[in-house]
Amino acid sequence: MSYLVTGCLFFATAIAEIVGCYLPYLYLRKGGSIWLLIPAAISLMLFVWLLTLHPAASGRVYAAYGGAYVIVALLWLRIVDGIKLSMLDYLGAAITFLGMSIIIWGWKSN
Repeated sequence: MSYLVTGCLFFATAIAEIVGCYLPYLYLRKGGSIWLLIPAAISLMLFVWLLTLHPAASGRVYAAYGGAYVIVALLWLRIVDGIKLSMLDYLGAAITFLGMSIIIWGWKSN
């Protein structure tokens, strides 16, 4: 699996997880419809399935995915929540991306 495909898969996985958690948040905290729990459950099932598509040991996948999750969560913060990112947010994302890249590079070289 190429680095580009791996990155896209991590991005899609993070979106599925965040949507799966955000919809119950809307229901529980913002007065949203209980029907939001159905697409939330589907999104979380998609999240779990997407994690299984990586050809590496599960611990490595989870560690590298964690980095992708942080980056996507910051994008969500900016786009959905409308909060401007700070310089420390950008720095944290860059460090996280570096760590994620090293882990992926390690599993690809084995």
